[in-house]
Amino acid sequence: MSASAAARLAARLDRLPSSRTVWTIVVLISLGGVFEFYDLFFTAYVAPGMVGSRLFTPESLGFFSSLKVVRVAGFGTFVFSTFAGLWVGVVAFGHSADRFGRKAVFTWSLIWYVAATAIMAFQSTGQWINVWRFIAGVGFGVQLVTVDTYLVELTPSSLRGRAFCVNQCICFSIVPVVALFSWLLVPRAPLGFDGWRWVVLFGTVGAMAVWALRTGIPESPRWLASQGRLDEAERIVEALERRVAAERAGSDKPAGSDGHGSLAGAVDTTQATEQQYVHPERRARLADIFAPRYRGRTLMLSVFNVAQVIGFYGFNSWLPTLLTARGITLTHGLEYAFVIAIAQPVGPLLGTLFADRVERKTQIIVGLACMGGAMAAFAVATTAVALIVLGILFTLAANVMSYAYHGYQAELFPTRIRSRAVGFVYSWSRLAAAFAGLIVGILLADGGVPAVALFIGAAMAIGIAAIGAFGPSTRGVALEQLSD
Repeated sequence: MSASAAARLAARLDRLPSSRTVWTIVVLISLGGVFEFYDLFFTAYVAPGMVGSRLFTPESLGFFSSLKVVRVAGFGTFVFSTFAGLWVGVVAFGHSADRFGRKAVFTWSLIWYVAATAIMAFQSTGQWINVWRFIAGVGFGVQLVTVDTYLVELTPSSLRGRAFCVNQCICFSIVPVVALFSWLLVPRAPLGFDGWRWVVLFGTVGAMAVWALRTGIPESPRWLASQGRLDEAERIVEALERRVAAERAGSDKPAGSDGHGSLAGAVDTTQATEQQYVHPERRARLADIFAPRYRGRTLMLSVFNVAQVIGFYGFNSWLPTLLTARGITLTHGLEYAFVIAIAQPVGPLLGTLFADRVERKTQIIVGLACMGGAMAAFAVATTAVALIVLGILFTLAANVMSYAYHGYQAELFPTRIRSRAVGFVYSWSRLAAAFAGLIVGILLADGGVPAVALFIGAAMAIGIAAIGAFGPSTRGVALEQLSD
């Protein structure tokens, strides 16, 4: 394809100033991820209700009971099914957005996991709950990869850090909601229907409402250009430029007042003068992410993803259980977990103050270090207040790390293989999460919370070493400079 035509379109996207148009797109994409987070995080909160319903006895689990040979039993099979589905989703279908487009995959992966989760809520055996959880997990995996890819391609380079902060703030804002619903409903059975089933169904209803907003999100012009569809890409960029220009004219905002220079410089409406049909780039192959230019990044991010997920989900997926292990009753454990969950959106919100001012890899490293320190202190804390405060500190650090690395890994690969590459490196976190959950359970039973803290601390050290030694700097650099 014509590299100059695609580069011109990318440059025009990067020149868009901060505006209602840009932030509306960020919010709409983020809303698509809200209920994906709801479904991922309800695992820890509905666990007591599911176990109490005797859904995970050997008789109820059917063929899943055979997993006991690898020490996967009871509710652990549900956690395993969740992350196994996520792994299959990112490995087998993570490249779908590179082939079919960001918008189409974003939309249909949402429908996929909503339908599977709704069906799961009505199952009466552990075996079929796990089957449908696995199927839903495939949809989560595809959606997670697509959201990161979509967001990094539609956001101007000067706003990428803040865009991921807003994205994660919106997504994590649902965690206190699922914690509150679980606290209120899991111990009960409204209308004779198990409380955990109500918690699951609330998420599917909300997700369907968000699906209706998809028309406000354009396809990625960068992806369209990579497919040789320059006319469509040109129309989308022109429409964005017109909307931004109209906003600025309507607000009588002085040119350059936001640090982006004059209006003409910020919004370039130059019409294309070259041939508008170009040959699309060849279809990406898995081998492309191991080309000399990207091999080191692929390996570095694969190791990092294994390490970071041990801390992130090792704490969040086991929080009520960890609190119980520290001497807190089940009822109070759910209550304290809800209080800690309120902090989930605060970390990314704080990040808006420095996301585009501090190098992305530095934010990741500091976040990992704080997670390891907070977990070590949590393991020896003895009072409820201390446990809550340390839980909040861990959560804030984890969420700063999370928004920073989601943007970071999507920046490091070119458009034609971005979805496939992010899916591959991210798949290691899904696979690690499936087994890390089992390891945490074993360590908790054999060595208590201190053993879990040691495991998480070691993983954080590995993540810091990988990013610190091998991660390139990306702050304020155009995608095309970083990855092409």
